Amino acid sequence: MKKVIIIGASGSLATVVIEELKKQNEVELTLFARNKNRISNPGDANIIEGDTNNYDDLKNSIAGQDIVYVNLAGNLDGMSKNIIKAMQETGVKRIIAISSIGIFDTPIKPALKPYRALSDNIENSDLDYTILRPDWFTNANEINYVLTRKGEPEIGQAISRKSIAAFVGELVKNPGEYIGENLGISKP
Repeated sequence: MKKVIIIGASGSLATVVIEELKKQNEVELTLFARNKNRISNPGDANIIEGDTNNYDDLKNSIAGQDIVYVNLAGNLDGMSKNIIKAMQETGVKRIIAISSIGIFDTPIKPALKPYRALSDNIENSDLDYTILRPDWFTNANEINYVLTRKGEPEIGQAISRKSIAAFVGELVKNPGEYIGENLGISKP
């Protein structure tokens, strides 16, 4: 059984990722959100109401997990540092994190600076990471994506949440794949 915690579980992308991971019988989900009442259709997942700015909330929630999936907005520099520290102190190594397309553009748009901080913090850790840099999200009912590696030109267009969730599902099924990768993900 793989234990997966979703940090930021009430977000629009996380909701679709939760549905995708619920299809995997060997996954035990823990959903971490500031307001547990905003999590829709949690199924039999463990639900934790907590704050990513509160280190103790994170550490207690991450302990015993196999994979940490991060899907946040806001003070991503501070939150990602807390997550990394909690993972290091509890011995959890595998992290999948959502950043944003455009974080390596020069000059970087101010709105993307927090996503770049999250990416830099995770890349500079000793964790087994996969960072995803999606294009804008759509609600299209399709799974169709292309990946670009860091340093390659980002290609494609707005991508369905379902496509991102499908790729995250593959990473959870095969946690040894795409380690140390910072990937753009877009619709071709």
